[in-house]
Amino acid sequence: QVQLVESGGGLVQAGGSLRLSCAASGRTFSSYAMGWFRQAPGKERKFVATISWSGGTIYSADSVKGRFTISRDNAKNTVYLQMNSLKPEDTAVYYCAAAHGPEVAGGFGSWGQGTQVTVSS
Repeated sequence: QVQLVESGGGLVQAGGSLRLSCAASGRTFSSYAMGWFRQAPGKERKFVATISWSGGTIYSADSVKGRFTISRDNAKNTVYLQMNSLKPEDTAVYYCAAAHGPEVAGGFGSWGQGTQVTVSS
């Protein structure tokens, strides 16, 4: 129902920052909660952060709390992930996902292609 394209990944030194963007497109734009997930080599995909359609409900993984901030601009159909104080263990492919409804309880049905984030020591 929705196409997602991530951007903003790259190589950064530990302690640095990156800002990921996820642009959504389609013939119609429904009310979707959005989320960021990441997958490191040899590991399963894990939850990073989610945000409701209104932006009023946000969840973050304990591993990124205080360092990463999820936000959205519905007028631009774009979701962001501001990543500060990056650590080598943050290295992964980061995926944007759209939920089936305005809250994450409905599950996620659409996924982007992913963008690589590499944090060096």
